[in-house]
Amino acid sequence: MQTLEQVIGHTFQDPALLQLALTHGSVGYESQRAQADNQRLEFLGDAVLQLTLSHLLFQKLPQADEGVLTQARSQLVSTKALARIARRIGLGVHLRMGRGEEANGGRDRESTLADALEAVAGAIYLDAGSDAARQFSSLLFAEDLEALNRGPLDINPKGQLQELIQSVGTEPPLYEIIDSEGPDHAKNFVAAVSWQGTRLGQGSGRSKKEAEVQAAQTALTNTALRELLRTTREKLGQQTTPACEQA
Repeated sequence: MQTLEQVIGHTFQDPALLQLALTHGSVGYESQRAQADNQRLEFLGDAVLQLTLSHLLFQKLPQADEGVLTQARSQLVSTKALARIARRIGLGVHLRMGRGEEANGGRDRESTLADALEAVAGAIYLDAGSDAARQFSSLLFAEDLEALNRGPLDINPKGQLQELIQSVGTEPPLYEIIDSEGPDHAKNFVAAVSWQGTRLGQGSGRSKKEAEVQAAQTALTNTALRELLRTTREKLGQQTTPACEQA
């Protein structure tokens, strides 16, 4: 673990926390015995990254309003962005996972890498507190934070939401216009986005597209989305892992 600790800029007082952060749920599933994994740390780390990156963005973009800050943070903590950072630091080679999951490309799967990076952030917070967690975020997200000063943000909430849902290979999100008001030349639309029968977000705008974008932005910050993604991945894993083991 020393190599990884050097890369992330933190030496653990309790190395067991880092080991737990790197333990994929497939370890317990394949062994058919109780095995703690990184899901709880992932839950904590998600909140840790949201807070530390909010702080860093608040400092780095003093003129930005709430909307811009929210969009920038969403971009930084997207599955694609987190997986990119995880690949850059070689996190995948350190993961503990079942043989079937590894054979199925688990070490380089975007969702797995993103979850593991969040779990490491949670582990650092438990090990040394908020200052250490902020230092971790400042180090690993330095390139992404600097990029914010080089040009306009590439924000695409609908694309991000689609990407997250496609990562588990299920039906796409459903958008619908649920309300509109005002004269034809100045209508305000209200859109909602749902997935698997659960409404995840709602937004409004001067056009249907703008309302859908706002709804997607709301969905990306909804904890219900995270839970749906997790349970869907678990269901898919239970269906595919035995086939991988047989192979």
